[in-house]
Amino acid sequence: MKQTNNFVVNDQSLTINHSDGLKVLVVDDEVDSLDILTLILEQEGAKVTPVKSAYEALEAFETLSFDLIISDVGMPVFDGYTLINKIRQLPQGKTIPAIAITAYAGEVNQKNSLDAGFNRHINKPIDIFELINTINLLMY
Repeated sequence: MKQTNNFVVNDQSLTINHSDGLKVLVVDDEVDSLDILTLILEQEGAKVTPVKSAYEALEAFETLSFDLIISDVGMPVFDGYTLINKIRQLPQGKTIPAIAITAYAGEVNQKNSLDAGFNRHINKPIDIFELINTINLLMY
């Protein structure tokens, strides 16, 4: 298993089932994390819209359609909890699967993510295998 600051890569197979054309909104204020998530998902065939803030995410969500949201929780101005709450209030955002990624790893933080409207919570550093499995569970 290899680990960087924000990601863990296991030696297991990384494959998103039927990912061709999967439209994913990825939100993270850390450019390195955003770039790596984008690269991994695009290699799996997903069409990724990467944004660096919750504000940019709302703008993208209002003009484009997505199959999945992956968002960091700890962001400046307004956080991922506020973002998902705002998205859940929109007609097109009520049922879209959403994954919270965060360095806040406690059970309370996981509960907060689910209570805010995320479907799953993944701790940083992100285990890529866990992320891919979570996407498969939510989408297929």
